[in-house]
Amino acid sequence: MKIITDPRRWKETMYEVRESGASIGFVPTMGALHQGHLSLIRMAKEQSGAVAVSIFVNPTQFNDPKDLRAYPSTLETDQEALRSLGVEYLFLPSYEALYPDGYTYSIEEHEISRRFCGASRPGHFTGVLTVVMKLLLLTGADRAYFGEKDWQQYRLIEGMCEAFFLDTKIIPAPLIREASGLALSSRNMLLSEEDRALAPSFHAILSSGKPVEQIISDLEQAGFIVDYVQQWEDRLLGAVMLSHVRLIDNVRIRT
Repeated sequence: MKIITDPRRWKETMYEVRESGASIGFVPTMGALHQGHLSLIRMAKEQSGAVAVSIFVNPTQFNDPKDLRAYPSTLETDQEALRSLGVEYLFLPSYEALYPDGYTYSIEEHEISRRFCGASRPGHFTGVLTVVMKLLLLTGADRAYFGEKDWQQYRLIEGMCEAFFLDTKIIPAPLIREASGLALSSRNMLLSEEDRALAPSFHAILSSGKPVEQIISDLEQAGFIVDYVQQWEDRLLGAVMLSHVRLIDNVRIRT
């Protein structure tokens, strides 16, 4: 696995890969890799000639500095996992390298990004879209893979690529859950033992098929602080706080 930290060198390398005739599958991550991330990489391996992964904890998408400081980092084991899956290229940029402008330029969406998670996390999706745009332009991938757990994020990135006529196709990958039903997330590492036992109730209640008002009431009675539970498209989206850890999930609405 070739590890590159310099954006210009990364761009040159990706150009060389495309010139060789190989297609590129790209999986952008913030590290602390779990089976959900690895499922994206396996999908990319099946569909692409070369797989590129980035690990970058993006400060511009954190509206709470404490949340950024607490975000888990497992870089050594992440690299071992990527090598075991046969990932050819890993991009490990610094903030200064990826934001030479100091974040004076950004990509902003004015409708969907202000709802759901965006309503309580101002600036979050501007940071997400900006860093993803940078990574997609630098990589020039044929396909980029995003998990369906972050449904709002996936739809925003897909819409951004369409709006700016990017060549990269955005591929959604099914949400991966533990046997308990809890959606896999790097943030799960931050849960206390007590909260870890309660966390699977989030999915169980969200997927109960009850009216939204009753779901919110049931979550609050179970011990969650509810940010929102709302229907959008064919999904029921939800976000809750469990102690200091934010959890998100979504389920298809049964018809």
